[in-house]
Amino acid sequence: MSRATSNSLRETVVPLTLLAGDTALTFAGLALGYWLRYASPLAPSSGSGLFIPVPDATFARYLPLLLVGVALLLAAFAQFGLYDTRLLLRRYQSLNAILKGAAFWLVAYLGVSLVLKFDPPISRLFVVIAFVCVVALLFLGRSLAYAIVTHTALLGHVRRRAVILGANDHASALVAELQRDPSHPYAFAGLITLDHASDLSAQLAVARADILIVARPDLPPVELARLVATCERAYVEWKLVPGAFDIFLSGLRLQTIGRVPVLGVEELAIHRLFNRALKRTCDVAGATLGLFASAPFVLVLAALLKRESPRGPVFFRQIRIGADHRPFTLYKLRSMAPDAAATDAAQQSTARDDPRLLRLGAFMRRWNLDELPQYWNVLRGDMSLVGPRPERPHHVAHLAQEIPHYQPRHVVKPGMTGWAQVNGLRGDTDLAARAQHDLYYIENWSGWLDVQILLLTFVRWRQPNAY
Repeated sequence: MSRATSNSLRETVVPLTLLAGDTALTFAGLALGYWLRYASPLAPSSGSGLFIPVPDATFARYLPLLLVGVALLLAAFAQFGLYDTRLLLRRYQSLNAILKGAAFWLVAYLGVSLVLKFDPPISRLFVVIAFVCVVALLFLGRSLAYAIVTHTALLGHVRRRAVILGANDHASALVAELQRDPSHPYAFAGLITLDHASDLSAQLAVARADILIVARPDLPPVELARLVATCERAYVEWKLVPGAFDIFLSGLRLQTIGRVPVLGVEELAIHRLFNRALKRTCDVAGATLGLFASAPFVLVLAALLKRESPRGPVFFRQIRIGADHRPFTLYKLRSMAPDAAATDAAQQSTARDDPRLLRLGAFMRRWNLDELPQYWNVLRGDMSLVGPRPERPHHVAHLAQEIPHYQPRHVVKPGMTGWAQVNGLRGDTDLAARAQHDLYYIENWSGWLDVQILLLTFVRWRQPNAY
């Protein structure tokens, strides 16, 4: 199985499978809590002085409350990182995330029940019993998943292959820790000494590495920067054993592998399962609305385009690089002469007063109307409403060599608009500054930041450098 397939299995298939299983187990736990509270032989008498009677607390009437509880629980579990595949191989860390999520749900559920008047009222005893049932069932489910993964070929695809750079006590301790535990989330994939680091890219490819752990905190800054750039070009995560060095990434967190501390980039908020689902939901809703709302404008522009330039097609197609460096076909309304593509590869951006531009094309570009068909790209899942702008493959290859930390732009889907665009960095502008703005967006993503960018896009719809 290729590295890309393993990444897809680890980052998407396994989390979604766990989510489906947790949905069923969470509902079962809440239903069991209902049965123990109201229907089992052990159910407390509602007529006693300790319990308030709940009239008509039938399962059918309680079902909507159970479904709300399932949604809140899953959201809490996702927020506490339960769907990070590394926790699948760490049962007690999974239990910690389950307890945190369930405790948050318990407090939130009881708090909401005090503010809103549910019908029937939520029994506080039911919430406590359901809390215990959900925690127990989810932990049993994770233990079963752990047993299945660790005794099948799935283990090799769930674990991240780690290559260690260095030949010192730190490196030896890391190797020993990884080899000691055959079900550790990181699988030891090789040791590289500094003498053999010159061909690091080839060695990472041979090892099919997912992570490079640098156990040499005394590396010169220039050498460290070279190693980081190599990892970025190969889409390999990197971590560094702590030491006295300058760092330039904002998402660093101190972690441990056994008893050995390592410093690396923590999971980005934009990659958490709940956030990914939220962003995709907003993309689908926004793209659907955008397609319907823009359809009349597209039809009018298409008619005007055929009138000015009858030879060429209405829609312009071009290969761009998307998330995980996957190519996709980007759609636009054609804004240039039919033969413009023959000389298009030589230019990064369209120049002002480009002779290939149609009169209508210049107007569309000035108001971003040529990009309306990209709602279809968003609906297909190639793009997002908000994200870095996608570039052509040959430009990506060139820019990755020229601009530091350019490749990490592709860890997320490209967008119709983005942080760089609303800050005026589009068209023939500073490409390094554009990449820095894209990385800022990725590292600091939130739903509110997306809302801000969308609002700024409409406020600043006509950019002075849009041509």
